Amino acid sequence: MAIDKRLGELLDLVVKEGGSDLHLYAGGSPMIRVASALIPITKYPPLTSEETEIMLKSIVPEDRWNSFKENQTIDLSYAHGKDIRFRVNGYYAQGTTSLALRLVPHAIRTFSELNLPSVLEVFTQRKQGFFLCVGPVGQGKSTTLAAMIDRINDSRAEHILTIEDPVEYLFTQKKSMIHQREIHIDTPDFHSALQSAFREDVDVIMVGEMRDYETISSAVTAAETGHLVLSTLLTNNAAQTIDRIIDMFPAEQQSQVRVQLAGSLAGIFSQRLIPRISGGLIPAYELLINDNAVSTLIRDGRTHEIGAVIQTSSQSGMIDMDRMLAELVKRGEVTVEHAYEHATDPKTFEHYI
Repeated sequence: MAIDKRLGELLDLVVKEGGSDLHLYAGGSPMIRVASALIPITKYPPLTSEETEIMLKSIVPEDRWNSFKENQTIDLSYAHGKDIRFRVNGYYAQGTTSLALRLVPHAIRTFSELNLPSVLEVFTQRKQGFFLCVGPVGQGKSTTLAAMIDRINDSRAEHILTIEDPVEYLFTQKKSMIHQREIHIDTPDFHSALQSAFREDVDVIMVGEMRDYETISSAVTAAETGHLVLSTLLTNNAAQTIDRIIDMFPAEQQSQVRVQLAGSLAGIFSQRLIPRISGGLIPAYELLINDNAVSTLIRDGRTHEIGAVIQTSSQSGMIDMDRMLAELVKRGEVTVEHAYEHATDPKTFEHYI
């Protein structure tokens, strides 16, 4: 199956321009995202619905095309050339085919290279527990988890299992043995892969996304039974993340889940990518560490107090998002306006400034 020539040219352009995403849709010119801004590629005329369908069909495996037509959406990974990979979503909009392609960097960068806090190293050395990286779409969650997995791979001999939809970063085995399973290709869903992981002598499990009750339930159980589980969730901060997890369970199970989460949670890392004054993006983040005080709040259903605990626990390694944003402004990394857009509590942020 040959890739559509125009699509190949556009993928090359994303890499050349330092972009992160490519959008193709009927009725408009291709658009790429560079440093959070969408830029139209006007040298290409508006695409037709036939052209976008041809582009998608050129990269979708033949045995999955019928699934796309039936379900009207598809996720897959695509290798472009030797070292370039894209995460692809094909979908229908107004009855026409559209594509969203995200560049997955070949190299897995370190915490330092990503401007992430060194305290994340502590979580990579745990033997068990539940660690979540959270935030809106496109804020670097997968990249952070990849850096954590690669650090484990560098430092100790473990059996690491990743469950992804689709597989993004490709890991090279170093000290650890790594198996990467892709939804729809290697396993039908996250829940099934997690259930089978209990019989595969796995030490570390990375779940691409917590999408449903069954997946979260299995992940919490895995964290309780001697596994280190890393995953992502589309939530805004630590307190909201805990509430979202508990709310996914039936009412009669929520008290028990609070107890389980209070005991198994290792930490929650919330991040945002902010436009940098010097160009590019830089992360701002919040870190919750599940110490005795936090565990008690979770167990007692007092998650609304967690934000205050984070603000007053910097000495124990916790990081407050508003303080972090203020520090980036003071260091001349980001503008006040961009920082303010991501503040958890604008008044607290103004106080730090």
